[in-house]
Amino acid sequence: MAEAVRQELSALAAIFCGPHEWEMLSCSETDGAVFRIHTTAEGLVGEDVPLELVFHLPAGYPLCLPGVSVSSEHLTRAQCATVKEKVLEEARKLLSEPMIHELVLWIQENLRHVLSQPETWSSSEKCPGPESPAVDDGLWITLLHLDHMRARTRYVKTVEKWASELRLTGRLMFAGRTILLLLQGDRSNIKEYLILQKTSKVDVDSSGKKCKEKMISVLSETKVQTEHKRFLAFEVKEYSTLEELQKEFETAGLGELFSECVLGLVKRSE
Repeated sequence: MAEAVRQELSALAAIFCGPHEWEMLSCSETDGAVFRIHTTAEGLVGEDVPLELVFHLPAGYPLCLPGVSVSSEHLTRAQCATVKEKVLEEARKLLSEPMIHELVLWIQENLRHVLSQPETWSSSEKCPGPESPAVDDGLWITLLHLDHMRARTRYVKTVEKWASELRLTGRLMFAGRTILLLLQGDRSNIKEYLILQKTSKVDVDSSGKKCKEKMISVLSETKVQTEHKRFLAFEVKEYSTLEELQKEFETAGLGELFSECVLGLVKRSE
Protein backbone atom coordinates (compact mmCIF):
# COMPACT_ATOMS: atom_id res chain seq x y z
CA MET A 1 0.00 0.00 0.00
CA ALA A 2 1.38 3.38 -1.01
CA GLU A 3 2.57 5.70 1.74
CA ALA A 4 0.19 8.43 0.52
CA VAL A 5 -2.76 6.06 1.05
CA ARG A 6 -1.52 5.15 4.55
CA GLN A 7 -1.33 8.83 5.39
CA GLU A 8 -4.81 9.43 4.04
CA LEU A 9 -6.25 6.60 6.15
CA SER A 10 -4.50 7.98 9.22
CA ALA A 11 -5.88 11.45 8.52
CA LEU A 12 -9.41 10.12 8.01
CA ALA A 13 -9.27 8.21 11.30
CA ALA A 14 -8.24 11.45 13.02
CA ILE A 15 -10.97 13.51 11.33
CA PHE A 16 -13.81 11.06 11.96
CA CYS A 17 -12.87 10.40 15.57
CA GLY A 18 -16.30 10.66 17.17
CA PRO A 19 -18.17 7.66 18.59
CA HIS A 20 -18.85 5.11 15.81
CA GLU A 21 -17.84 7.59 13.07
CA TRP A 22 -14.95 5.49 11.73
CA GLU A 23 -14.46 1.74 11.33
CA MET A 24 -11.70 -0.03 9.42
CA LEU A 25 -13.22 -3.21 7.98
CA SER A 26 -10.17 -4.71 6.27
CA CYS A 27 -6.73 -3.67 5.09
CA SER A 28 -4.11 -5.60 3.09
CA GLU A 29 -1.43 -5.00 0.47
CA THR A 30 -3.25 -7.08 -2.14
CA ASP A 31 -6.92 -6.16 -1.54
CA GLY A 32 -6.47 -2.58 -0.39
CA ALA A 33 -8.46 -0.96 2.42
CA VAL A 34 -12.18 -1.10 3.20
CA PHE A 35 -13.62 1.22 5.83
CA ARG A 36 -16.91 2.66 7.00
CA ILE A 37 -17.71 6.28 7.82
CA HIS A 38 -20.88 7.35 9.65
CA THR A 39 -21.84 10.96 9.07
CA THR A 40 -24.85 13.21 8.56
CA ALA A 41 -25.89 15.66 5.85
CA GLU A 42 -28.68 18.18 5.43
CA GLY A 43 -31.81 16.73 3.88
CA LEU A 44 -34.59 18.29 1.81
CA VAL A 45 -36.27 20.13 4.68
CA GLY A 46 -33.14 20.97 6.65
CA GLU A 47 -33.13 17.82 8.78
CA ASP A 48 -29.96 15.86 9.57
CA VAL A 49 -29.90 12.66 7.48
CA PRO A 50 -27.65 9.93 8.91
CA LEU A 51 -25.50 8.28 6.26
CA GLU A 52 -23.37 5.15 6.26
CA LEU A 53 -20.59 5.35 3.67
CA VAL A 54 -18.38 2.36 2.88
CA PHE A 55 -15.28 3.01 0.78
CA HIS A 56 -12.91 0.50 -0.80
CA LEU A 57 -9.49 1.77 -1.82
CA PRO A 58 -8.12 -0.88 -4.23
CA ALA A 59 -4.41 -1.42 -4.73
CA GLY A 60 -4.31 1.04 -7.65
CA TYR A 61 -5.95 3.91 -5.74
CA PRO A 62 -5.79 6.91 -6.18
CA LEU A 63 -5.01 6.26 -9.86
CA CYS A 64 -8.29 4.35 -10.04
CA LEU A 65 -11.70 5.07 -8.53
CA PRO A 66 -12.55 3.93 -5.01
CA GLY A 67 -15.48 1.61 -4.46
CA VAL A 68 -18.40 3.41 -2.81
CA SER A 69 -21.50 2.19 -0.98
CA VAL A 70 -24.16 4.59 0.35
CA SER A 71 -26.94 3.55 2.72
CA SER A 72 -29.38 5.23 5.08
CA GLU A 73 -32.62 4.22 6.73
CA HIS A 74 -33.91 7.72 5.93
CA LEU A 75 -33.46 7.42 2.16
CA THR A 76 -35.01 5.27 -0.54
CA ARG A 77 -32.97 2.77 -2.46
CA ALA A 78 -33.18 4.98 -5.56
CA GLN A 79 -31.91 7.97 -3.60
CA CYS A 80 -28.96 5.94 -2.28
CA ALA A 81 -28.10 4.89 -5.82
CA THR A 82 -28.29 8.46 -7.08
CA VAL A 83 -26.03 9.75 -4.31
CA LYS A 84 -23.50 7.01 -5.13
CA GLU A 85 -23.52 7.93 -8.83
CA LYS A 86 -22.96 11.60 -8.04
CA VAL A 87 -20.11 10.76 -5.66
CA LEU A 88 -18.38 8.68 -8.33
CA GLU A 89 -18.78 11.57 -10.78
CA GLU A 90 -16.94 13.80 -8.32
CA ALA A 91 -14.32 11.10 -7.74
CA ARG A 92 -13.48 11.05 -11.44
CA LYS A 93 -12.53 14.72 -11.18
CA LEU A 94 -10.07 13.93 -8.37
CA LEU A 95 -8.24 10.93 -9.82
CA SER A 96 -4.54 10.65 -8.93
CA GLU A 97 -4.91 12.42 -5.57
CA PRO A 98 -6.32 11.45 -2.15
CA MET A 99 -10.03 12.21 -2.34
CA ILE A 100 -12.10 10.51 0.38
CA HIS A 101 -12.38 13.48 2.71
CA GLU A 102 -13.35 15.74 -0.18
CA LEU A 103 -15.99 13.22 -1.27
CA VAL A 104 -17.50 13.10 2.23
CA LEU A 105 -17.54 16.91 2.37
CA TRP A 106 -19.19 16.97 -1.04
CA ILE A 107 -21.95 14.66 0.18
CA GLN A 108 -22.49 16.76 3.29
CA GLU A 109 -22.75 19.94 1.23
CA ASN A 110 -24.77 18.60 -1.70
CA LEU A 111 -27.11 15.89 -0.40
CA ARG A 112 -30.08 18.28 -0.33
CA HIS A 113 -29.52 19.22 -3.96
CA VAL A 114 -29.13 15.58 -5.04
CA LEU A 115 -32.36 14.59 -3.27
CA SER A 116 -34.25 17.42 -4.95
CA GLN A 117 -33.80 15.74 -8.34
CA PRO A 118 -37.13 14.09 -9.37
CA GLU A 119 -35.60 10.76 -10.43
CA THR A 120 -34.41 10.06 -6.89
CA TRP A 121 -38.02 9.61 -5.82
CA SER A 122 -38.77 6.68 -8.14
CA SER A 123 -38.92 4.21 -5.26
CA SER A 124 -40.94 4.54 -2.08
CA GLU A 125 -38.98 1.80 -0.30
CA LYS A 126 -36.45 2.78 2.31
CA CYS A 127 -32.80 2.07 1.72
CA PRO A 128 -31.77 -0.25 4.59
CA GLY A 129 -28.28 -0.66 5.93
CA PRO A 130 -25.70 -2.89 4.22
CA GLU A 131 -26.37 -5.83 6.52
CA SER A 132 -29.95 -6.15 5.27
CA PRO A 133 -30.60 -8.71 2.50
CA ALA A 134 -32.93 -6.20 0.82
CA VAL A 135 -30.16 -3.75 -0.06
CA ASP A 136 -29.24 -5.42 -3.31
CA ASP A 137 -32.58 -6.67 -4.58
CA GLY A 138 -31.39 -6.03 -8.14
CA LEU A 139 -27.88 -7.39 -7.65
CA TRP A 140 -26.83 -10.51 -9.57
CA ILE A 141 -23.66 -12.56 -9.65
CA THR A 142 -22.40 -14.44 -12.71
CA LEU A 143 -19.43 -16.79 -13.00
CA LEU A 144 -17.77 -17.15 -16.40
CA HIS A 145 -15.01 -19.45 -17.65
CA LEU A 146 -12.56 -18.04 -20.20
CA ASP A 147 -10.76 -20.68 -22.23
CA HIS A 148 -7.50 -18.78 -22.75
CA MET A 149 -5.85 -15.37 -23.10
CA ARG A 150 -3.08 -15.10 -25.67
CA ALA A 151 -2.82 -11.30 -25.52
CA ARG A 152 -3.22 -11.24 -21.76
CA THR A 153 -2.22 -7.65 -20.97
CA ARG A 154 -4.59 -6.13 -23.52
CA TYR A 155 -7.35 -8.61 -22.71
CA VAL A 156 -7.20 -7.82 -18.99
CA LYS A 157 -7.26 -4.07 -19.60
CA THR A 158 -10.33 -4.50 -21.81
CA VAL A 159 -12.14 -6.53 -19.15
CA GLU A 160 -11.31 -3.92 -16.49
CA LYS A 161 -12.54 -1.12 -18.76
CA TRP A 162 -15.86 -2.85 -19.47
CA ALA A 163 -16.41 -3.67 -15.80
CA SER A 164 -15.76 -0.04 -14.84
CA GLU A 165 -18.05 1.38 -17.54
CA LEU A 166 -20.88 -1.00 -16.61
CA ARG A 167 -20.39 -0.50 -12.86
CA LEU A 168 -19.65 -4.18 -12.29
CA THR A 169 -17.54 -5.48 -9.43
CA GLY A 170 -15.99 -8.89 -8.80
CA ARG A 171 -12.86 -10.80 -9.70
CA LEU A 172 -10.86 -11.86 -12.75
CA MET A 173 -9.14 -14.97 -11.39
CA PHE A 174 -6.11 -16.82 -12.73
CA ALA A 175 -5.47 -20.24 -11.20
CA GLY A 176 -2.90 -22.13 -13.24
CA ARG A 177 -4.43 -22.57 -16.68
CA THR A 178 -7.94 -21.84 -15.40
CA ILE A 179 -9.33 -18.36 -15.98
CA LEU A 180 -12.54 -17.37 -14.18
CA LEU A 181 -14.50 -14.14 -14.28
CA LEU A 182 -16.87 -13.37 -11.40
CA LEU A 183 -19.15 -10.41 -12.10
CA GLN A 184 -21.52 -8.75 -9.64
CA GLY A 185 -23.94 -5.96 -10.45
CA ASP A 186 -27.19 -5.08 -12.17
CA ARG A 187 -28.38 -8.01 -14.28
CA SER A 188 -28.90 -5.88 -17.38
CA ASN A 189 -25.32 -4.60 -17.09
CA ILE A 190 -23.99 -8.15 -16.79
CA LYS A 191 -25.93 -9.11 -19.92
CA GLU A 192 -24.47 -6.09 -21.70
CA TYR A 193 -21.01 -7.22 -20.62
CA LEU A 194 -21.63 -10.67 -22.12
CA ILE A 195 -22.63 -9.09 -25.41
CA LEU A 196 -19.40 -7.07 -25.46
CA GLN A 197 -17.37 -10.13 -24.54
CA LYS A 198 -18.83 -12.22 -27.34
CA THR A 199 -18.94 -9.61 -30.10
CA SER A 200 -15.66 -7.71 -29.60
CA LYS A 201 -12.19 -8.72 -30.72
CA VAL A 202 -10.59 -9.07 -27.31
CA ASP A 203 -7.80 -11.55 -28.02
CA VAL A 204 -5.54 -12.79 -30.82
CA ASP A 205 -5.54 -16.15 -32.57
CA SER A 206 -2.57 -18.46 -33.06
CA SER A 207 -1.36 -16.33 -35.98
CA GLY A 208 -1.51 -13.11 -33.93
CA LYS A 209 -4.62 -11.68 -35.59
CA LYS A 210 -7.31 -10.04 -33.45
CA CYS A 211 -10.21 -12.37 -32.74
CA LYS A 212 -13.44 -12.65 -30.77
CA GLU A 213 -13.92 -14.74 -27.64
CA LYS A 214 -15.66 -17.87 -28.92
CA MET A 215 -15.11 -20.27 -26.04
CA ILE A 216 -16.48 -18.34 -23.08
CA SER A 217 -18.99 -20.28 -20.97
CA VAL A 218 -21.42 -19.20 -18.27
CA LEU A 219 -20.95 -21.50 -15.27
CA SER A 220 -23.52 -19.86 -13.01
CA GLU A 221 -25.95 -16.93 -12.91
CA THR A 222 -27.93 -16.16 -9.79
CA LYS A 223 -29.37 -13.37 -7.72
CA VAL A 224 -27.14 -12.29 -4.84
CA GLN A 225 -28.25 -13.92 -1.59
CA THR A 226 -27.85 -12.80 2.03
CA GLU A 227 -24.76 -14.96 2.56
CA HIS A 228 -22.96 -13.64 -0.51
CA LYS A 229 -20.24 -11.02 -0.19
CA ARG A 230 -20.88 -7.64 -1.82
CA PHE A 231 -17.78 -6.89 -3.86
CA LEU A 232 -16.88 -3.20 -3.69
CA ALA A 233 -14.45 -3.20 -6.61
CA PHE A 234 -13.31 -5.20 -9.60
CA GLU A 235 -9.92 -6.82 -9.08
CA VAL A 236 -7.52 -9.08 -11.00
CA LYS A 237 -6.06 -11.81 -8.81
CA GLU A 238 -3.79 -14.83 -9.22
CA TYR A 239 -3.85 -17.96 -7.09
CA SER A 240 -0.86 -20.26 -6.77
CA THR A 241 -2.82 -23.15 -5.24
CA LEU A 242 -6.29 -24.65 -5.49
CA GLU A 243 -6.70 -24.00 -1.77
CA GLU A 244 -6.18 -20.25 -2.26
CA LEU A 245 -8.84 -20.16 -4.95
CA GLN A 246 -11.23 -22.16 -2.79
CA LYS A 247 -10.69 -19.78 0.14
CA GLU A 248 -11.59 -16.82 -2.12
CA PHE A 249 -14.92 -18.42 -2.99
CA GLU A 250 -15.66 -19.46 0.58
CA THR A 251 -14.88 -15.99 1.90
CA ALA A 252 -17.37 -14.60 -0.61
CA GLY A 253 -20.04 -17.04 0.58
CA LEU A 254 -19.70 -19.03 -2.65
CA GLY A 255 -18.28 -22.29 -1.33
CA GLU A 256 -21.09 -24.33 -2.89
CA LEU A 257 -20.51 -22.67 -6.26
CA PHE A 258 -16.84 -23.59 -6.05
CA SER A 259 -17.63 -27.24 -5.32
CA GLU A 260 -20.25 -27.52 -8.06
CA CYS A 261 -18.69 -25.50 -10.89
CA VAL A 262 -15.02 -24.76 -10.23
CA LEU A 263 -13.33 -27.68 -8.50
CA GLY A 264 -13.75 -30.17 -11.34
CA LEU A 265 -12.90 -27.55 -13.94
CA VAL A 266 -9.57 -26.71 -12.29
CA LYS A 267 -8.62 -30.35 -11.79
CA ARG A 268 -9.33 -31.17 -15.43
CA SER A 269 -7.05 -28.35 -16.57
CA GLU A 270 -4.11 -29.48 -14.44
